[in-house]
Amino acid sequence: MKENLFSYGTLQSEAVQLNTFGTILEGHPDVLIGYKLTLLKIKDEAVIALSEMTHHKNIMYTGSRSGEISGMVFIITENELKQADKYEEASDYKRIRVELKSGKTAWVFIADNILK
Repeated sequence: MKENLFSYGTLQSEAVQLNTFGTILEGHPDVLIGYKLTLLKIKDEAVIALSEMTHHKNIMYTGSRSGEISGMVFIITENELKQADKYEEASDYKRIRVELKSGKTAWVFIADNILK
């Protein structure tokens, strides 16, 4: 079974995709509505080296229709979704289901401390 995964951050990087999934993912642009971007400092040196970033993008729910986050929707397998879970759990991200501007539903990762 295939799953939609919306990425607004490091999972869009080909280097991260190759390291995480062993392949480059196919995707298309879409927009997440009702959220805004925030930044979280990356603590894992291996993730910094791989992504070449010092901060992860994160999303925060606002409920405002004016809040939009552009990103990519990747169509992935259940196994690839588990691999994404493993990659993101190192940064304390959890996966939630959202509806995108296109009307599609997709999984997206959000920092766990935002949910508490």
